[in-house]
Amino acid sequence: MKVAFVTDSGTGKTIEEMKAQGVYSLPLQISYEEENKLDLVEITLEDVNALMRRQINLKTSLPAAGMIEDLFTQLKQEGYDMIFAVPICSGLSGTIQAMKMTAEQVGIAFDYVDCHVTAVVEEYLIVLAKRLYEEEQKSIAEIKAILEEVVASTNTLLMPDDLQHLKRGGRLTPLAATLGGLLKIKPILQINQKTAGKIDVVGKVRTLHRAMDQSVDLMKQDGIDENWEIIVAHVDSEAEGHVLQDKLKAAFPDAHHTLIPLVSAVSAHTGLGCQAIQYFKRYGK
Repeated sequence: MKVAFVTDSGTGKTIEEMKAQGVYSLPLQISYEEENKLDLVEITLEDVNALMRRQINLKTSLPAAGMIEDLFTQLKQEGYDMIFAVPICSGLSGTIQAMKMTAEQVGIAFDYVDCHVTAVVEEYLIVLAKRLYEEEQKSIAEIKAILEEVVASTNTLLMPDDLQHLKRGGRLTPLAATLGGLLKIKPILQINQKTAGKIDVVGKVRTLHRAMDQSVDLMKQDGIDENWEIIVAHVDSEAEGHVLQDKLKAAFPDAHHTLIPLVSAVSAHTGLGCQAIQYFKRYGK
């Protein structure tokens, strides 16, 4: 069976970068004022940061329906029997549902795994799925089981620095009861399988560095060793990203550590200065 592997720009990678790995990618959309841009096609991560510096409200949305249909039609015409997708999670976006509906309309088999987040783990899972299918001859059912084990280990912690940005974007409202309406605290947010891919509050502190320390304490419950990836992602705040990464390296010296900018699908909502940690257990040894 000929299978096409599909994701979206929630990976933080361009269409060309994912194509180089044999994966098809669709751009999410970022909108502001009267503009609507294709993520990483018509608007860059630095563009997003520049707009946030101007305190412009940003919104994100799923890939355009026409682009999903065009890609799926193309894949069917090229002889693919099935599309296997790992998009941005259903808790943050309607992308999975839109892909399912489009596949039915086009008449091509479709399966997926909900990563319950986005960013690095999204890319890791779709590339892993392709390798398991093409190199290890795993069945789709076996691949889904393996990917879901990785998803179960994954957690993402967010430490936004600018609650006014969350307030302007309407994202503070669901957290208002928990945060008590205070804008001088530093919440620690999490998103994972247990939260069904939705943002939840896991802690409240007074400073960003205390949020970092509490995040490290939370991670110590997960048995992190040399088989784990730990990614620090920052929003236009690399110096603080290095501070956080140093804390994580000291606490988990055997893990594999990476520092990157936070993907725009998330940073557009968290605002400038946000620090994030995404960590998961890799498949195999």
